[in-house]
Amino acid sequence: MTPLSWRRSTAALVGTLALTTGLAAAAPAALAHPGPGKAVPLSLFPSDDLTVADPGQLTGRRVALPTTGCGAPISCGLVQELDQLDGFDLDPRIAVQFSRPVDPAEAAARISVKEEHGGWRTGVDRVVWDPATNTLYAHPAEQLAPGTTYRLKVQGGPGNAAAQDRFTTMSATDGLLDLRRQLDSGSAFAAAGITAPGLQVEGTFPAAGTTVTWTQDQGATEVTAPVVVPQAATGGTLVFGSYLAPSWLQPDVTIDQTPTADAGPAPVGPQRLPVVAVLPAGTPPPGGWPVAVFGHGFTANDTNVLLAAVANSQQGIATIGTNVVGHGYGPGSSYTITSGGTTTTLPSYGRGVDQDGNGQITSTEGSSATGAATAQSSRDALRQTAADVMTLIRSVGGTDVDADGTPDLSGDDVTYFGQSFGGIYGTMLTGADPAVTRSVLNVAGGPISEISRLSPSFRPLLTAVLQAAGLLNSTDPTRNLFQEQLPLRGEGPVTVTVPGAVAVQEYLARTTWLSRSGSPETFAPLIEPERALFQVAFGDQTVANPTAYTVIAAGDLWSRTSLYRNDRTANAANNPHSFLLNLLLPAAAQGQAQVAAFLGRGEVVDPDGAGEVWEVPISDPAVLLPLNFAQPATRP
Repeated sequence: MTPLSWRRSTAALVGTLALTTGLAAAAPAALAHPGPGKAVPLSLFPSDDLTVADPGQLTGRRVALPTTGCGAPISCGLVQELDQLDGFDLDPRIAVQFSRPVDPAEAAARISVKEEHGGWRTGVDRVVWDPATNTLYAHPAEQLAPGTTYRLKVQGGPGNAAAQDRFTTMSATDGLLDLRRQLDSGSAFAAAGITAPGLQVEGTFPAAGTTVTWTQDQGATEVTAPVVVPQAATGGTLVFGSYLAPSWLQPDVTIDQTPTADAGPAPVGPQRLPVVAVLPAGTPPPGGWPVAVFGHGFTANDTNVLLAAVANSQQGIATIGTNVVGHGYGPGSSYTITSGGTTTTLPSYGRGVDQDGNGQITSTEGSSATGAATAQSSRDALRQTAADVMTLIRSVGGTDVDADGTPDLSGDDVTYFGQSFGGIYGTMLTGADPAVTRSVLNVAGGPISEISRLSPSFRPLLTAVLQAAGLLNSTDPTRNLFQEQLPLRGEGPVTVTVPGAVAVQEYLARTTWLSRSGSPETFAPLIEPERALFQVAFGDQTVANPTAYTVIAAGDLWSRTSLYRNDRTANAANNPHSFLLNLLLPAAAQGQAQVAAFLGRGEVVDPDGAGEVWEVPISDPAVLLPLNFAQPATRP
């Protein structure tokens, strides 16, 4: 066993280089292996030697990565942000540097992660071997628990000596749980100057015969587009309104990082958010219609409620939703509703902002951090959006839409369903807030960095991030100018052959670590299986199947997973990601019927019975390990 003092000095040396440049350094020659023929582990990462004591943290520790020579400003800023956390990632990028080459598969088979106080243990996968530095990289085969101390062990064998170290994971769920606790106690509303949560109804219209157009404030221009009001949902009532919600977001779209042992940051103020709702036809039951909150996807907006409400309306469930942070275009956006010969214009409370100062507001501008905080990506926008839905859930009860003195919306047993981005923050919401009775999470995945890396649609966004960090390492446009050489879960070891690939890998691992507290897989273990149903689309090219696997496996929610086999339909050549809202597809009616049955009765139904298009529950989770893209695509 290597002396502790040696481990500390080596961990600091390798930690500095591995975490700032992506390259592990060779240890000094004086620390060479004790005997011929065996590779000696010279350093292990993660290690609590790269933390300092901090009684203000739940773990009693705070990360202390060296910042000297941290590279480009964006990389230095990332290290400084990581140094505010109270532990390491829940899916850390393990790094073991050896004194000489090893067989990657054999060495990886002797690496394990075990709870320091408890019997739980796991091996590693997603193995990468860097021959330039004799460093083996890997990830735990299973997601680790937050706020827990583990032993990282390298078992000795014919080709290598043994080594071990300890590390502590971050309190990753604490931040969002703090926001929910503030809402429950009322302190968030008081601090934001909100007297009491509640909805403000600004317009009600019969769905039948009503048309809606949306004027989008895009900064320098205004664009008017029609909004689809499905005829299948007619007969009920369309409601437009707003509510006040506490906001914790700073102007750079971040939430202050406070010590995890405290109550979390105070709200910076109130924000008025939009509401679009569809009420079923007829007279509501005593206490009001049961309510399902719908969470829309990336680039979309709250009018998707109209598409999502069809089956719910038919089953007597009111559907309501709001805008995600940074969505709905600019604050000057509005809805024009024509009904019964009368035209009414109402504000749509767009949440987009002109972040880059070019005079234009795009459909998602304002949903990611800016400036030095770009490595946080959408972490805090997702946490704020989850908190916004928590506030909405606490605001709907007792709402009297038609001013007849009786409530039209019930606040009891509120349910949730979300599509894509809505499934992502919906997973966070469901794990963090017991006020959500049941949820259907449609085509969700995580972490965000992996969604960006694996999706042909989002991969160009990752190119821009890596370019800002000075890490582009390819001239091949089919690979979006970078090659990372990362295996998928369950695949064999990859040996690095592309210069700069290790640095790209390390940057992705660090940004994922920083964003873990606003990522769905972090909260999946908090979801009781009976409260959730996951809908996954086979071959999803937007939120790739391996990212869905990550979230579902983290919570061991396979018994609550419904797989839509788009590959077995006439639509097999197309990306199935948006099937739930594409009302021209049979899958939309099938998927929404499954949603309504689960939200309304807690019943999990198979939409096509004995048919082969839906697997309920999924028959083999391993089917989600590959990308499964219908069309050939360049492998990331």
